[in-house]
Amino acid sequence: MQRGQDQSIKPIRVAVTGAAGNIGYALLWRIASGDCFGSNQPIILQLLEIPPGMQRLEGVIMELKDSAFPLIHDIIGTDDPEVAFKDTEAIFLVGSRPRTKDMDRSDLVAANGPIFVGQGRAINSVASRNVKVITVGNPCNTNALIASANAPDIPSRQFTAMTRLDQNRAVGLMAEKAGVTSSRIKDVFIWGNHSNTMYPDPRFALVEDQHATEIFDRNWLNGEFLNTVATRGKAVIMARGASSAASAASAAVDHMRDWWQGSDGRIVSMALPSEGWYGVPEGLVYSFPCKCEDGEINVVDNLEIDEFAQGKISENIQALLQEREAVSELL
Repeated sequence: MQRGQDQSIKPIRVAVTGAAGNIGYALLWRIASGDCFGSNQPIILQLLEIPPGMQRLEGVIMELKDSAFPLIHDIIGTDDPEVAFKDTEAIFLVGSRPRTKDMDRSDLVAANGPIFVGQGRAINSVASRNVKVITVGNPCNTNALIASANAPDIPSRQFTAMTRLDQNRAVGLMAEKAGVTSSRIKDVFIWGNHSNTMYPDPRFALVEDQHATEIFDRNWLNGEFLNTVATRGKAVIMARGASSAASAASAAVDHMRDWWQGSDGRIVSMALPSEGWYGVPEGLVYSFPCKCEDGEINVVDNLEIDEFAQGKISENIQALLQEREAVSELL
């Protein structure tokens, strides 16, 4: 047992789909080390892959066992969603078909939608009724919507999509520009869709307890800053020849850790089904400013919205309504 670990703590079951992929590979070591659920929380990993990926998954499981993580009580590898999601309390929906250079976003929506129908049904059938689900596979907002729609017995608020990577990118840019570490930046968050329409809102952000809008030029915030965050994923692909993996895994850990353990009063970005906040249509999976406490996500619903922010919020609503319409037969 890890030093100081309470042997009476019951292991939680954590599922990861696409577990042998690049994001899954980076994610598993962070979960296993205690970075996500706590340094004393034992874990049973339940890993899902498609049949052609099972041999690779066997190698990943070997490596996890060879790492001798004291928190890992068991590892299950399978190509059956009902085995992977059985009694799970946390699920990372990572696996999805990646976007290729000849695909537009509508093609990606159509290709991945059926995957999340089956996974939603399996979650509904076998997962814990209190399960927390984060969707990482893109287009993650709409994939979360599809999974939730096909899990009618699980409250829709327990299905979320990841915009934390966009938030982390925004934090990193602000920190670099200000010449401080990222720990000195807080309360910058993302509105809308995990796509190039999303809006990193700097108006409430603090840099070493100073308002970001007092430190940075507004033209930079509404121009280069916004555009760099929105196109960072493409820039990473151009630079390394592959899409973001380690940073996406790190953001998934951040998202689930804050949901599970609380965000300590900080505003964080999470996409979840709207309950009408800020005029976003009910049910649309949309990224809002959130605070987490006692395992619950609470949308910060009283922030002032200026004309520029309203325009970006509305742009994202329209983009997500179009995506929802494209998969209406799956909902």
